[in-house]
Amino acid sequence: MSETGMAGIIDAITVAVELAGILVIIGGALVSAGLFVQAALRNPPGDAYRSLRSNLGRSILLGLELLVAADIINTVAIEPSLESVVVLAVIVLIRTFLSFSLEVEIEGRWPWERNARGA
Repeated sequence: MSETGMAGIIDAITVAVELAGILVIIGGALVSAGLFVQAALRNPPGDAYRSLRSNLGRSILLGLELLVAADIINTVAIEPSLESVVVLAVIVLIRTFLSFSLEVEIEGRWPWERNARGA
């Protein structure tokens, strides 16, 4: 297979994984909204709101993981240059920080506290 053909396949895979990440975030937002409406009708508003934040946060986390995977595939598979690796590193750092922040927001505690409490 030619290099051009392989690059086209890798580009298609990257786009598919990016699209999956976007769909997970959008789908998660819609499902979270639906669950919020159901919970708001049955439970106090505070409980429904906490559930919405938790569900939405998990959807965003999963979508971000897919987007990071697409960036890695794109950078590693197509002739990596120092510039593209640095850009990937910055993107991964930013998305990791976002993921970490969302995890803390969803769980309400630091990740290392989970093991200390026996959870």
